[in-house]
Amino acid sequence: MEKIRIAQFGLGPIGIETLKLAAEKPWAEVVGGVDIDPAKAGRTLAEITGIPSLSGARVYSKWQDLFSAAKPQVVFHTSVSKLAAACEQITPIAQDGVSVVSSCEELLYPQLRDAALAAELNQVCQRHGARVLGTGVNPGFVMDVLPVCLTGVCREVKELHIQRVVNATTRRGPLQRKIGSGLPPAEFERLFQEGKAGHAGLKDSAALIAHCLGWKLTGLFETCKAVVADCDIHTPHVVVKKGQTCGLHQRAEGLINGQVVLTMDLKMYLGAPDPHDACQIDGQPSLHLRLEGGIAGDVATVASLVNAVPRVLKAPPGLLLMTDIAVPSIS
Repeated sequence: MEKIRIAQFGLGPIGIETLKLAAEKPWAEVVGGVDIDPAKAGRTLAEITGIPSLSGARVYSKWQDLFSAAKPQVVFHTSVSKLAAACEQITPIAQDGVSVVSSCEELLYPQLRDAALAAELNQVCQRHGARVLGTGVNPGFVMDVLPVCLTGVCREVKELHIQRVVNATTRRGPLQRKIGSGLPPAEFERLFQEGKAGHAGLKDSAALIAHCLGWKLTGLFETCKAVVADCDIHTPHVVVKKGQTCGLHQRAEGLINGQVVLTMDLKMYLGAPDPHDACQIDGQPSLHLRLEGGIAGDVATVASLVNAVPRVLKAPPGLLLMTDIAVPSIS
């Protein structure tokens, strides 16, 4: 079997772990990476990841340099969360006919954020034979794709309610900081309103679900409150004093004609008890699902990216949704 030539755009914690998993796959050949950090450019991926077999793959500071040298077929993109920034980075890759699997949260259902920009990227992909997909564990699976799959055995769905509780103590440093750890609660909530903090992708998950169910939402609202530490908390990444923010309680609601039909409730904070993922479908039949312990975000995000590659390449060129490709499975 001819191997798929893989490259990595963005060599932060998720990018590096994605490369490590890809290097284990018999169908993948890792050929290089891109990162703007001058301390990484020019080094080998063996040095970056600690995997000796990647000694022949180098890090470049620009996409065009990597493409000219290594000609990858698929790029893992793990560098930004906002749609506009992602499209700026991904468009040149798609113009070279290379497909992209991205962890950008706003790529999950890009029509929500900027329908014109999404259509433009879709046209680029179709013109050059590339495929672009936004995925991950959340958004990308646990609070959107998994509930949508459950509705496949329902004759009717009236309402859908989803909860996720995450003990952020077990998560990577950048996420602990993104949820406001160590900030005054008022400052964190201000940063959330400015789009500079909090979990990205909750409204995008809701929009994907509504799209799949054929629901025309007449309202989609999101709120976020700081969870305040009731004692001092120390992790390997942050120090939080009593009274400071240790995480968030974020919620999105989708309405049809004034009635709430879809809720997304996310609690992610340091030391959160009883972590789990759950959803309830009010329909025929009504279904309740609860995953004890929840799905480990960092590990699962990496797996989501890597496992998507063979399914993405079987899809027609274009800007894809997770529900446009085959059902998620290990690859």
